[in-house]
Amino acid sequence: PLEPGLIQNIGCRLPVLRKNQEHEDEWPLAEILSVKEVSGRKLYYVHYIDFNKRLDEWVTSDRLDMKKLQFPKKEAKTPTKNGLPGSRPSSPEREVRKSLDLNLQSATAPSRGKTLPTPKRKVETVPLATQVSPATPVPSLPSSAEASQASVFPAVRDTNTFKSREDHDQLASLTTNGTARRLIPAQPGRKRKANCGGTDEMIKVLQYNNPQSASVFLPPPEDSQDSSDGIPSAPRMTGSLVSDRSHDDIVTRMKNIECIELGRHRLKPWYFSPYPQELTTLPILYLCEFCLKYLKSLKCLQRHLTKCNLRHPPGNEIYRKGTISFFEIDGRKNKTYSQNLCLLAKCFLDHKTLYYDTDPFLFYVMTEYDSKGFHIVGYFSKEKESTEDYNVACILTLPPYQRRGYGKLLIEFSYELSKVEGKTGTPEKPLSDLGLLSYRSYWSQTILEILMDLKPDNGERPQITINEISEITSVKKEDVISTLQYLNLINYYKGQYILTLSEDIVEGHERAMQKRHLRIDPKCLHFTPKDWSKRGKW
Repeated sequence: PLEPGLIQNIGCRLPVLRKNQEHEDEWPLAEILSVKEVSGRKLYYVHYIDFNKRLDEWVTSDRLDMKKLQFPKKEAKTPTKNGLPGSRPSSPEREVRKSLDLNLQSATAPSRGKTLPTPKRKVETVPLATQVSPATPVPSLPSSAEASQASVFPAVRDTNTFKSREDHDQLASLTTNGTARRLIPAQPGRKRKANCGGTDEMIKVLQYNNPQSASVFLPPPEDSQDSSDGIPSAPRMTGSLVSDRSHDDIVTRMKNIECIELGRHRLKPWYFSPYPQELTTLPILYLCEFCLKYLKSLKCLQRHLTKCNLRHPPGNEIYRKGTISFFEIDGRKNKTYSQNLCLLAKCFLDHKTLYYDTDPFLFYVMTEYDSKGFHIVGYFSKEKESTEDYNVACILTLPPYQRRGYGKLLIEFSYELSKVEGKTGTPEKPLSDLGLLSYRSYWSQTILEILMDLKPDNGERPQITINEISEITSVKKEDVISTLQYLNLINYYKGQYILTLSEDIVEGHERAMQKRHLRIDPKCLHFTPKDWSKRGKW
């Protein structure tokens, strides 16, 4: 239990010294979430405001600027509509601060308010704001056809949507939220007929003198059956990213595992993970890298390894090329492994809420092979039956393997499975900041690859439709068009939408593809999809 003198500091904000990416000193504003004493020394657990939670850390008092201490603001109570006492409309940050005060006053009381929003924060200083800026608005769709065109030209989201990683009440930037779709406002002096073609209408590609520069004519759509597909109008109650934030209290906002040893790697967790309480006080948590069982000491791990016969994840190996393999694991048949995988993944995924009910999910684990066995690199999970066309629920590349092309390989593999299933797919929302960067990059490269490979046919301009791009790639139509907008390829010219591939876009794409050495070979995939709607398959 915290001492009364320590509680006074919790919830306060003040500048805290830290090193930035250039190893220079900076004093960002931070909130004190917890205080503890170790060997007579006070340590403060701080969250840097407008930074990602993975940067949260314990700091000593000499790094705090106490002169600029900001105390939590008390709110005046006002009567509500039904006459009961309440508070004035407050921001999400005030509500979270209020919930923290409640938790401190009654540590034994269960957390209430399941729909409690968390504060909207910018991500850490990863250049997300510049790399994942919202699509440049294109000229308006005609008001007479607004409702029918919403799905093909999704609304351009506000910049804060891309920066806010912790708002479970909004979907990520790839689609609009619910049924309240905000269309691009009509501009004066621009009139167009409402009865234009849909996504099946051909897109004409003009080849200029420079073969690397082309414009793709994209007529506005007439109608789409997918105007609300995959976009739930209420918070999700199923899947691995359920919008129930009742777990988001003072305890789960803090990292609870100091270090994880997994094979030859030591990992420093980014977020809270619900490992057993008695393991959270250990300096190192040991994991068997093959079955992912957690153990409290190196001696226990060594004893376990003499009994553990696994040298690869359980389940079926459905892909192998070189040293890279993928294993398909049924969350019902291999429940213990799946639960251990989820616990490990939660250390690096802030939004993940699924740990124990793994039955409705399949897990695809990517491994790298050497003489000692198949070592886990990353994984993604997907629902056996998805009503929203999700082909990925959670996706993670473990930190030792990040920035080496494995993330894109996982994404590419998920779409290869969708191609075999004959479906288009999209990742479950909300995406993390790093997940959004990876998906944007994959979609951009995949779509540009198709557009640049189009060749003139008998002297005629090459033609393609949005539906054809979607069918070739298995990327959902909404994601195709949001990517074209993100790349700022869509322009308005002589009453129709055109896509313009500039030399800069083409050269940038060619440079990126030269660096992308890891690719999925469909010939090495041995996968037969199951019809999970028949419960006997479970």
